[in-house]
Amino acid sequence: MIKRLLLILILFLGCVRLSAQIQGVVVDADSGDPLPYLNVYYEGKGVGTITDIDGNYSISSHPGWTKLTFSMVGYRTQVITVSSKTTRLDVKMKPDLVLDEVVIKPKKEKYSRKNNPAVELMKKVVNAKKANNLEENDFYHYDKYQKITFSLNNITQDSLKESSLFKKYPFFRDQVEVCEVTGKNILPISVDETVSEKIYRKDPRSEKTIIKGLNSSGVNELFNTGDMLSTVLKDVFQDINIYQDRFRFLQYPFDSPVSNAGIGFYRYYIMDTLMVERDKCFHLTFVPNNSQDFGFTGHLYILADSTYRVKKCVMNLPKKSDINFVDHMIINQVFTELPTGEWVLSEDDMLCELSYLKKLLGSFQVRRTTRYSDFGFDEVPERIFKRKGDEIKDINAMMRDDKFWEEYRPTQLTKSESEMDQFVDNLSKIKGFKYIIFVAKAFIENFVETGSKDHPSKVDIGPINTMISSNYIDGLRLRASAQTTANLNPHLFLRGYYAYGFKDEKSKYKGEVEYSFVKKEYLPREYPINSLTFSYSYDNMLPSDKFMGTDKDNVFTSFKVCTVDQYNYERTASVKYELEQTNGLKTTFMIKHSNYEPCGKLFYRTMEGEAQLQQDIQQGSLSGTEWIASPYNVHDFSVAEATVALRYAPGETFVNTKQRRLPVNLDAPVFTLQHTLGLKGVLGSDYTYNMTEVGLYKRFWMSSWGNIDAHLKGGIQWNKVPFPLLIMPAANLSYIIQEETFSLINNMEFLNDRYASLDVSWNMQGKLFNRIPLLKKLKWREFIGVKCLWGQLTDKNNPFLAQNANDPDLMLFPGHYDAAGVYHTSSYVMDPKKPYVEISAGIHNIFKLLHVEYVRRLNYNELPTANKWGIRFMIRTVF
Repeated sequence: MIKRLLLILILFLGCVRLSAQIQGVVVDADSGDPLPYLNVYYEGKGVGTITDIDGNYSISSHPGWTKLTFSMVGYRTQVITVSSKTTRLDVKMKPDLVLDEVVIKPKKEKYSRKNNPAVELMKKVVNAKKANNLEENDFYHYDKYQKITFSLNNITQDSLKESSLFKKYPFFRDQVEVCEVTGKNILPISVDETVSEKIYRKDPRSEKTIIKGLNSSGVNELFNTGDMLSTVLKDVFQDINIYQDRFRFLQYPFDSPVSNAGIGFYRYYIMDTLMVERDKCFHLTFVPNNSQDFGFTGHLYILADSTYRVKKCVMNLPKKSDINFVDHMIINQVFTELPTGEWVLSEDDMLCELSYLKKLLGSFQVRRTTRYSDFGFDEVPERIFKRKGDEIKDINAMMRDDKFWEEYRPTQLTKSESEMDQFVDNLSKIKGFKYIIFVAKAFIENFVETGSKDHPSKVDIGPINTMISSNYIDGLRLRASAQTTANLNPHLFLRGYYAYGFKDEKSKYKGEVEYSFVKKEYLPREYPINSLTFSYSYDNMLPSDKFMGTDKDNVFTSFKVCTVDQYNYERTASVKYELEQTNGLKTTFMIKHSNYEPCGKLFYRTMEGEAQLQQDIQQGSLSGTEWIASPYNVHDFSVAEATVALRYAPGETFVNTKQRRLPVNLDAPVFTLQHTLGLKGVLGSDYTYNMTEVGLYKRFWMSSWGNIDAHLKGGIQWNKVPFPLLIMPAANLSYIIQEETFSLINNMEFLNDRYASLDVSWNMQGKLFNRIPLLKKLKWREFIGVKCLWGQLTDKNNPFLAQNANDPDLMLFPGHYDAAGVYHTSSYVMDPKKPYVEISAGIHNIFKLLHVEYVRRLNYNELPTANKWGIRFMIRTVF
């Protein structure tokens, strides 16, 4: 069980078996045909489900709940008595005939929106949405309490009695409790609470969220990047506003059942008219047109008056939906009338059961409890809106006492939630547990800590995946890396590495000193950044390394698809200032001095030097072995440059790891603008140049047809420069897929001083595969993409033109000599009217983990360096 606990801590999953369920099939009593989308529920309990397309259903058994209702328009409602021993209940529904009329029910339901009373009712609900929009008020404010509990799910009675873990460590048994919604045994392992105030002003429009209190406890305390869990959970299980046309949930957009788009996406059925508390309501059910699309099934309870307001909403995910990991989910929202007559969302509860490799790791439960209170519509003081940022954290938010939480916590913590700190303390006392945590941290965080719970780590060693690698220059390469943490100093951070190559027998190193003007909790990259960084390094670098989104020494990306032998030894010193603002704008200023010395089979030679070499060759004064190692080669050159970069990503969210920042919300658009100025004569710099680049990223959702990601970039090198300062394509030479790179372009294959690139990928979310029986079961998803590069090399930078044959500034493009002394270039000039194009077709969600692509190059295949096709892959998990 200790091994299983390690897996739990690594993957944040739990071990489970199914608990008591009532399941069965519902059919037409006369024809025997299954009845899809029939309602099965406990009257007045707010718990229910809908039969699937084959009439199957499954609903939890609850002690004391004895009346199970089956209802559907056109059939007589049945209320059947059940008990705790009931596990199987098949039901035959009798048609509700009028007089002696004969009703013939087709095997497949024919649904029409025309003259459909349910659809007409929903149109009135949608048209009345504006009256429920709080933003129609000049001001409003309210308090929000939210609790997210993460638990191991479905701990069976057999496990409690027989498991060695529960026998040896009784505190695990003490942590187990019964979930009152599902009736299953759960073991809570983390709980996060937030108290905030939302304020809004209509004119000029402004809204702020003030974080009043934060409280986090559980296994995330064992990790210095433990906020990753709560950050991801909040992003994945975002709050839902059913009055929005589309909302984001499970990192996908869903059409709301209360929207014009929803009327086309869902099918609606009027079930009944009933009382919900003291209000008379129409009871509607809704299901997606296709149960495999990303949509909800559920119930709407709409006030039976002229306001057509929603009183209550219950939503589930269809069992046949193509969403990964989610076994069951229920969202329950309750709306309340204020004394002012406004109807507002007052309760928003969500419970989700998820699993991955269920037989091995079981499942876990995420439960979100949200309460809204203290609504007001009086004027909000102007000074509050002048505070910077959309989200403002009170300086004492993380230090609130019990009195604060007693005042703002509308629901009591469960016994296990309230004793979470003691549970974590007991965990840490298990013999050998520190070694489990050590391995888990190394796996999750890619770093090894040098501290303990009582003496938090001041220095972390890593990244681990860069310790051993290889390349053409180093051969076998060993690297030792480390970084300091805020436990040493919350403002001053040191990091660096030392590496040694056994082939070239040279030492490589890098050292950085970063001063953060904002106090950090653990690492300097925590949002927002306001820091100054000094860096010095010496290492061999592949020209395309700058395009990689990971470390150059990453052992997985060190395996290349072709021989790569053209490198530089680079010695770089830089000073960088970064400033992030809460509106999503990041500004970077950097001054850098670099020296480049070619190594491997790369060499630098000016066109003037090449002309002299050719003259010597014709005169026979140089042998073949001296053609590359020519006395006319440039040993090295230096540049000094200043860069200003702007990056604007409104709405972007991300998590911090010990290695880098990872985006969570990929829906946020990203705009970039950068200009670099080369300063000749400064610290021995050899060239003057100006380089400008712009970029745009946007994700487009195609409803049930998935999403399209588009990256558009362009740039200009304005001056005459040697080829190392021209624009190189973003080439990826590894088997691992890297975003915004070309998979089949070689190192420096095309050199330009004008370029534009377009990268468009379409993830169809299984829209086609779901129509194929086998693939439908596997939940594979289709992927297609196209990448284009338009490039131009102006005459002033083209070394192949006769007018530049003796230019002392331009350099011969990279290449090699054959035995006859003929030079063959490996870098080419693009036809400005002929863009390079590569296409890809892939499958992702293989084992819910693997993404594989076949990549094909469509043109420039006549070049001797061309790779026409390839297979690439990556690890990617998505819902």
